[in-house]
Amino acid sequence: MIAAALLIAGLAPVGCVAGEGVAADLLATRLNERGARVVRGRCRDMLVVAPPAQAEAIVGRGWRSPGVAGEGYAVRRVGRVTVVIAAGTRGLVYGAGWVLRAWRGGGVAVAGPVDEAPVYAGRLTQIGYRAKNNSYDAWTLPMFRRRIEDLALWGASGVQVIAPVSDDAAASPLFPAPPIETLRGIGNAAHALGIDFALYYPLLGDYGKPGETAAEMARLRDLLGALPQIDAFYMPGGDPGHTAPPLLFGVAGEAARMVRATNPAARVWLSTQGFDAAGYEAFYAELARQPAWLTGVFVGPQSRDPVPVQLRRIPARYPIELYPDIGHTMHAQFPVDRWHPAFALTEGREPIDPRPLAMTAIFRRFMALTSGFTTYSEGVNDDANQFLWMRLAWEPQAEPRSLMADYGRSVIGDVRAGEAAFALERNWVGDPAANASIDATLALVDRMQGSGWQADSLRYRAVYDALVRARLGEARRRDAAARAALLRADGAVAIAAYAVPDGAEAKALRKRLFGLAARPHAGARLQLSVPLYGASSVERGANLDRVDVTLDDRHWLIPRIRAATDRAALVRLGDHARAAEGALYDDLGDPDHEPHLVRGAGLAADPPGFASAIDGIADRTPDDGWRMSEISYAETLYDAPLTLRYTGLDPRRRYRLVATWAGEDYALSMRLVANDTIELHPYRPRTRNPETVEVAIPAAATAGGTLTLGWTRPPGMGGSGRGHQIAETWLIPEHLTGAQR
Repeated sequence: MIAAALLIAGLAPVGCVAGEGVAADLLATRLNERGARVVRGRCRDMLVVAPPAQAEAIVGRGWRSPGVAGEGYAVRRVGRVTVVIAAGTRGLVYGAGWVLRAWRGGGVAVAGPVDEAPVYAGRLTQIGYRAKNNSYDAWTLPMFRRRIEDLALWGASGVQVIAPVSDDAAASPLFPAPPIETLRGIGNAAHALGIDFALYYPLLGDYGKPGETAAEMARLRDLLGALPQIDAFYMPGGDPGHTAPPLLFGVAGEAARMVRATNPAARVWLSTQGFDAAGYEAFYAELARQPAWLTGVFVGPQSRDPVPVQLRRIPARYPIELYPDIGHTMHAQFPVDRWHPAFALTEGREPIDPRPLAMTAIFRRFMALTSGFTTYSEGVNDDANQFLWMRLAWEPQAEPRSLMADYGRSVIGDVRAGEAAFALERNWVGDPAANASIDATLALVDRMQGSGWQADSLRYRAVYDALVRARLGEARRRDAAARAALLRADGAVAIAAYAVPDGAEAKALRKRLFGLAARPHAGARLQLSVPLYGASSVERGANLDRVDVTLDDRHWLIPRIRAATDRAALVRLGDHARAAEGALYDDLGDPDHEPHLVRGAGLAADPPGFASAIDGIADRTPDDGWRMSEISYAETLYDAPLTLRYTGLDPRRRYRLVATWAGEDYALSMRLVANDTIELHPYRPRTRNPETVEVAIPAAATAGGTLTLGWTRPPGMGGSGRGHQIAETWLIPEHLTGAQR
C-alpha cells in the first residue's frame, strides 16, 4: 500500500541502494539519516548508482544506458528501478546529490528523464585551517569529511585549502590536529569523492633578495611532499603579499614546474590582487609574453581592475576564474547595499549572512565572463551562500527560491529554512527600527523545524536582528529626549535621559541570543564570542561580543554637556545638524540621512561599488566616545570621486562647508573640487580621526544655485581602494548683509 501511494503521488519508492563505490555508500548513509531505512544490495524498489556497464549488469534486460560523459550524470526510471549513472565517481556523487534533493517523504520525485552537467568547470570553495577562521580551526577531520561530502553532493568540483603559512598566526589554540595532518586528510577526502584538491599559496617574502626564491621553493617542495596530489595551484598577487609582477611571474613559474612534477595536469592560476595601476600594467605586460606554464587568472577582493577590464586585457588563451567573497558584509568585495550602521556596529563584518538575491545577482553579473570560481570564505557563517553558488554553477538561470527551497529541505530539514534565508536578507533592507519584517522573520524561524547547527544559525541571526531593532528604537528615544532637553538648555534632564535602560523585550531577546549561540558552536565550532568560544577577534564573526554596544550618543554627549559653560552651548549641543543656522546636513553612511550624496550606479547594478557610493563604519564604536554620525561614513573606491550635489541654493549667499573626516584608520590624502573645476583644497592627509575640516565656498561655485562637491584621492592607487571616507557634512549659508537682502 505504501509503495502504491508513492507511485500515485509521483514518487519512486526506494528499498535498497545497489552499485559499488563511494557514491552508493554515501547515498545509502544519507537516505538512512533521513529515515528511509534502505539497505545496500538488490531489491524490487531498487535505486542503482553505478557507471553504465555496472548499471546494465544490475538492471538487466530492458535497460538502455543514455550517454554520459565528463562530470554529467543521468537518472532514468525502469519499472520499479531508479537508475543513476555517470562515467566516474565524481559524476555518481553528483547524481547521488540529485537524489537527496529530490527526496520527498520516503521516495524520489522522478518526473521524467534527468540529464545534468555543470555549466562552469571550476566550482570550489576555500577552506582555511587557520586561526582567523571563524569555524574551521576547531574542526576535526571527520567534520571536514562531512563538509566536503555535503558540498560535493551539491556539485562542487573541488576544495581549496590555504597553505599553513599565510597572513595569520602559525597555529590556533583551537587546532585539534597539526595543520599538515589536517590538510592531508582534507585532500584524501576530496580525492575519495573524485573531486579536486587545490592549494592556495600566498607569497609573503621579499623575492628581490638573493636566495629568497630558492628558500620559498624549498618550503613549497616540503609542503607538496607532505600533501596528496595537488590538482590546482593558486598564487595571489596580493591580499596577502606584495610581490611585484616581474618577480611574481618568476616565482610562480618555478612553483608551476614543481607542482607539475607530481601532477603534469595540475592547473596554475595567478591573481592581480592588491596591485596599483602601474602593477596592473606590469602584470598585463608579463601576460603578453604568454607563459605556457600559466593556466589562467583569478579575480578576487582588492582587484583594482574590474572583471570586464581584465577580460579585455588578458590574452584569450587564459581563462578567468572568480574568487568571490561570499562571507563578508562590509569592508569587502561585495558589501551589503545601504547597510544600516546599527547592523554594522553590532552584527559586524562576518555575521550569519544568507544573501540569496544578492549572491544570485553577483553570480549572473560576473560568471558569464569566467570559467568558474572558488568561493572565498572564512568559515560557516556563509553556509547558505556556499550551497547556492554550487547549484547556480549547474543551473545559472534557476530561480534562487527553488534552489534555496532545496537547501532548506535537504540540508536543514524544513523547506521554510529556504524562505528564512530570503527573510533574513530582507531584514537588512532599510532602517531596522522601522522594518516590521524583522518581527515576521523571527516568527518564521520560530515555526521552522530542524535541530542542526545550520538551522540554529538562522535562528541566531533572526533573534539578533530583532534585538538590534528593539535596542535601536530605545536608543533613539533616549537621544530624542536628550536633544529636546538640550534645546531647552536643561543639561541635567538630558543626562538623565540616558539612565533609562533597555526594556523587557530587548532583555528577553538578549537572553535568548546567548542561549542560541552555544548551538552553532556545538555543531560547527562557530566562534560567536572571543571569551566564550575562542574566536580570534571580534571582527572574525564574534558578534555576540558586540551585543551590548551602545547605539546612542551618550558617551560623546554627556562629557560635552558637563563641560558646557552657558545655556547657549547646551542649545548648540541639542542642534547637531545646525538647523538654526540653515545648514544642509548629511550624516554620511546612514542611508536614510544623506540626501545630497550622489550614489552613482548603486550596488544592485554595481556589486563591488567601483562606480558607486558605499555606506560603511569606522573601526570604532560609540563606547569609544564617538558619535554615531562620526562612526558611519560614505566612501568611493580607487579613483572614483565621492560626490555631493546641492540644488536650490541662494546665489546671493556665500556658503562654507564643514566636513567630518572620519572612518577607518587610513592616512590617505584627499582633494576637494567644486563643480569639477574649482579646487577648494589640494591633496591633504587626515591629521587625526575624526577631524573637522572647514572650507569657504567661492561665490562663483554657487552662482547658478547648484553646487557639486567631489573628494578624490591620488589616482592609480591599489590595495582595497578604501580610505576615501567622509562621515558628516554641513553646507552652511552665511548671513545676508542688508545690501544683499
